[in-house]
Amino acid sequence: MPRKVLTGVVVSDKAQKTVSVLVERQMQHPIYGKVIKQSKKYLAHDEKGEFKTGDVVEIREATPISKNKKYVVVKRLEEGRSDLVERYQTRKERGKA
Repeated sequence: MPRKVLTGVVVSDKAQKTVSVLVERQMQHPIYGKVIKQSKKYLAHDEKGEFKTGDVVEIREATPISKNKKYVVVKRLEEGRSDLVERYQTRKERGKA
């Protein structure tokens, strides 16, 4: 079975060997048909600690590393997208994240 690959933004790199990645998806509401955004945070394993807040990364599903960590960071796609992190922080303060 193929492993799930997701793309998202690193929103936290405070833990050792772990980054928090925010993945946003667009989906169509099943009844009303309006396109809405859904976001979810995943904890991903970063062995060398090379990924920083604001990096756009690709994560891949792996065997469970800990209770909540089931993904591994594969590669960095973009660097320093602090605008995406700031948008997440403001949404979090409003209670919509």
